Amino acid sequence: MEMNQIRYFLAVCQHRNFTHAASASNVSQPSLTTAIKKLEHELGGDLFVRDRAGCRLTALGKLMQPRLQKAHDETQAAKAEAVRHTRLERVPISVGVGETIGHNRISAAVERFRTRLPQAEIELIVASTSKLLAGLREGEFDVVVTAATVSENLYRIDQLYDEAYKVVVSKSHPLSGRNAISLSTLAETDMLDRPNCEMRDALHRACADQGHELYAAYRSNRVDWLVELARQGLGAVILPTTAIPADRDLVSILIDGLEISRTVSALRYRHQTTRPETNDLIREIARV
Repeated sequence: MEMNQIRYFLAVCQHRNFTHAASASNVSQPSLTTAIKKLEHELGGDLFVRDRAGCRLTALGKLMQPRLQKAHDETQAAKAEAVRHTRLERVPISVGVGETIGHNRISAAVERFRTRLPQAEIELIVASTSKLLAGLREGEFDVVVTAATVSENLYRIDQLYDEAYKVVVSKSHPLSGRNAISLSTLAETDMLDRPNCEMRDALHRACADQGHELYAAYRSNRVDWLVELARQGLGAVILPTTAIPADRDLVSILIDGLEISRTVSALRYRHQTTRPETNDLIREIARV
């Protein structure tokens, strides 16, 4: 069954006349008639009964009309969706974001990107590194933003930015007035711990090298929960700068004697074709 056969059948249903249907379809009447006969042969019976007034549907024709109309409409909708995609009337871009990645810089980049390309649709999915990489390989994501270390053999890696870490406490916290906090002071402070933090092991090793041990009063893999606990004055949390919210009730402080930072990158699966719009979004995130 060919789409032109369905189209000609529906045209005859509408005009109830083979000549008029052929004219409306921009095809010769013999070509339309041949296509209808082939469709009837495939379906196993006549679809129309011709008379002096034109033609009318048979019982089989009445049964087939709604089904073939639905097939035609679905095909047209699929074509229209493809055209919108090709012409950038709508550009869905799926971005996987690591759980530890701050949203400040990415959200600002997305806003700038959609200002230039308002027809773009951005889907932001926050998940663990393992789920993001699996989704990237399976085609669920166009790009993944993460600080994880991955193989260059599998992924195309574009470094987006480097960011430092700071201690975040509430304005009412005893440490809030300091310009910098030493590791010895942090060791005496109730900490809010992120087990999924990329720099967690480096921080604990640095403390251990100086004979200190950090005590975690609370633990969570969710940055927003730890920020709220810090806001309530329940401890100090160490966060990358892009994850620190602009909040007048919070203070961010440097760590004295310790320089830790991470590189955030955009990953694309090497076996997946990258669209130009995805490249534009990556450049926007990397832009200062």
